[in-house]
Amino acid sequence: MVGWLLLSFGVAFGSAILPVVSIEMFLIGLCASQPTLPWLLLGAIVAAGQVGGKTLYYLAAKGTIKLPKPLHDRLHRERPPTPRRERWRARTKKLRARLDALRERCHRHPHWMAGTYGVSSVVGLPPYMATSVLAGLVRMPLATFLATGFVGRWLRFSLLAASPALFAGWFHY
Repeated sequence: MVGWLLLSFGVAFGSAILPVVSIEMFLIGLCASQPTLPWLLLGAIVAAGQVGGKTLYYLAAKGTIKLPKPLHDRLHRERPPTPRRERWRARTKKLRARLDALRERCHRHPHWMAGTYGVSSVVGLPPYMATSVLAGLVRMPLATFLATGFVGRWLRFSLLAASPALFAGWFHY
């Protein structure tokens, strides 16, 4: 059992950093194949892994973690204007204006950002990765980030972990 919990933590942490693997599908598959795993504990382990991985994004957006020089230079270098870049800039002008307005509102109303981040951690909309970065940009307190994210993710993943047993019980009647 401990091996499955450690594997779940590792997959959750890895999927939080590089979202190539769906932690939701992994969790449902694991619980369907190993029904004796405690779903509340599994939800907490996966939540801790996810929040731990997203904390790296939060700290990078906040400026606490410095990106490696090649990545930093690639993201922040000045590029010469090209017709293609100018077309892209014109197409995304409204979107960039909305993101700037959203960032400004989050600075003015920090509790609103905590609510948005909390809903995102449970539902996944707005995307959890985006709200993790935005939380760092608006300098949400780390304790609020960790507590809100953990509780929301624990609720989400505990429900997902319990779902195979719930559906199996429905089909037996």
